[in-house]
Amino acid sequence: MKVGMIGLGAMGMGMARNVAKSGYLTGVYNRTVNKAQSLAEELNVKSYQEPEALAAEVSIILICVSADQDVLDMVTAITKTIKPGSVVVDMSTVSSATALKAAEMLSAYQVDFLDAPVSGGVEGAKNGALAMMVGGEPNILENVKPILASMAARIMHMGEIGAGQATKAVNQIMCAGINQAVTEALAFAQIQGLPMDKVIDVISGGASGNWFLQHRGLTMTNESFAPGFKLALHHKDLKICQAMADTQGVALPLADLTVTAYEQLMAEGYGDEDISALYRLKYHPSI
Repeated sequence: MKVGMIGLGAMGMGMARNVAKSGYLTGVYNRTVNKAQSLAEELNVKSYQEPEALAAEVSIILICVSADQDVLDMVTAITKTIKPGSVVVDMSTVSSATALKAAEMLSAYQVDFLDAPVSGGVEGAKNGALAMMVGGEPNILENVKPILASMAARIMHMGEIGAGQATKAVNQIMCAGINQAVTEALAFAQIQGLPMDKVIDVISGGASGNWFLQHRGLTMTNESFAPGFKLALHHKDLKICQAMADTQGVALPLADLTVTAYEQLMAEGYGDEDISALYRLKYHPSI
């Protein structure tokens, strides 16, 4: 199977390396040409100047880009050259409606589509330890699962096209609540003058322990916010969640609160920091 990767951001870069390590990767495309060329040289694969050039030479296309329109733009481009019987797997975080639209566009060219967003952050992408939630035909998933397994430790079929993105929306809403709880609790602990390394260690082993506390607790309390998951991207995802919820008449008060907080932080220039930068508002509420 010849595989091409479109999108080499913080997540896509790690994914591409793991696909290459498994021997499947043929080539890469990225809008920033130098980034694609540099990675292609590192991995000994081809760097494509245009997505349609990549689509003409592979049978499986992996997409990992930032926004809904980016996905649709890439799908539009590859339909110019993609071969019938190919498979497109979109690992971006977009709306279920966008996944359905992409699938419809590709179906006209006899191309199968899976929406397969991931969770696990930059660390998970680097280590091939992502969780992947997939919407689409089960038999198509089975055919490409060896490739996906090079990137993800857990691959779950969630239902029809769009179900993967709907599941990712659940994840993003939950991340908002966890972020709110952990940043607020640790700010409280720090104000109490407690030894933060011990607080994080003991609580991580108890009923309220969680991944975010373990991996971001010490960095946030040291006011270090190097991005694992950029705040501005989570804001984008939560806006998608809000739009999906609005169509069903569902309230998302924690997500709404987090969107408002992120917008305040983005206005202060912190959008490219990790989502744990929410700690800035908890520990320094005057920001």
